[in-house]
Amino acid sequence: MDTLPAMMFSSEQEEKYYLDCMGYFFIFMAVCTFFTLLFENVPYGRYASGKYGFPINVKFAWFVQELPAFMVPLYLVLWTPSAKTSQLPNALLIAMYFCHYVQRSLVYPFLIRGGKPTPVVSFVLAIVFCIVNGYMQIRYLSHYAEYPEGWVTHPCFIIGCALWLVGWLVNLHSDHILRNLRKPGETGYKIPRGGLFEYVSGANFLGEITEWAGFALAGHSVHSTSFSIFTLVVLASRAVAHHRWYLNKFEDYPESRKALIPFVF
Repeated sequence: MDTLPAMMFSSEQEEKYYLDCMGYFFIFMAVCTFFTLLFENVPYGRYASGKYGFPINVKFAWFVQELPAFMVPLYLVLWTPSAKTSQLPNALLIAMYFCHYVQRSLVYPFLIRGGKPTPVVSFVLAIVFCIVNGYMQIRYLSHYAEYPEGWVTHPCFIIGCALWLVGWLVNLHSDHILRNLRKPGETGYKIPRGGLFEYVSGANFLGEITEWAGFALAGHSVHSTSFSIFTLVVLASRAVAHHRWYLNKFEDYPESRKALIPFVF
């Protein structure tokens, strides 16, 4: 085993066991989070509250809390080498993960315009999630994931990759629309228009949900699936909350616009 994992686990079998347990624990936490979010919004952004601790500058918070999701996997790939990273399915899945988190941790925070401070509790929980999930996803893919020969031509992998790409692009485009709602010097909220925002209030959330659903389909493991489920629970709840907020905030909000799924919900 590599130096750091060897300090934590007595064998590769033990580490693989704990990685699997982490995946199932994420699913359990997703269920708990689902019921919690029926009564409380995730406390950041427009739903930030003083009861969750002192506020942290939003750009600083996003950069620091997302950075472990990039740095931990980078360490695992560069300093704990494994033959699995040379296998095409594994390499492509790792590349998908890094495409998202390079943008989310090193680019997105510095493009934020305005934005409410992040409560310290949300900030700390996000850091913990990014460390644990980053380790679980990339350690599994770089050291343990084994796919059958020809997996990259299997419909699950092809459709999963296509979904990931569409979701990633939708997420980037939707974030671009949100950033440019306000002109320099303007404050307050506006109705998002353009792209999938013409159909749903949570276009950015729909993009990210689709992205990780595709990753889960292509990855075909409890680890990627648990990440996808957790993302769905949190972001679907946020999309519904945003939709209700827009309807209450703006009298001229488009009545035909849904919360998350065009024409449906």
